Amino acid sequence: MDTVIYEVGAAAAYGLVGLALMALGYLVVDLLTPGRLHSLIWTDRNRGSVVVLSSSVLAVAVVVRQAILASEDGLAAGLVSTGLYGLVGLALMALSFLVLDALTPGRLGELVTDERLHPAVWVTAAVHLSVGFVVAAAIS
Repeated sequence: MDTVIYEVGAAAAYGLVGLALMALGYLVVDLLTPGRLHSLIWTDRNRGSVVVLSSSVLAVAVVVRQAILASEDGLAAGLVSTGLYGLVGLALMALSFLVLDALTPGRLGELVTDERLHPAVWVTAAVHLSVGFVVAAAIS
């Protein structure tokens, strides 16, 4: 029974780290896009913002999953390494957004939040997911 309680506690702890990283991912996307992300998605129903935020959250989840699978040094070290890998993934996703913005015409944040679903949304989402997969692969 002690093993089950420990494993449930570990799952909850990893879940909290994952939730914290996904919340931080939300804040990063909110900072990179003009306007309030909450209003863009829940009030304005802006599809571009939904796609970009969703891709960011999924990419973070991919990184967190791989970090959990790769952690072998005990719960505390595993939680720390998972958090650090997640932060690296978020930083690289933010950097990829800024690089994509610099390499393409227009302001990426404005294109992503445009009322019409701009093709740049799909490119941004693909880049976020790709960064998540690359970081996850680097962990293993």
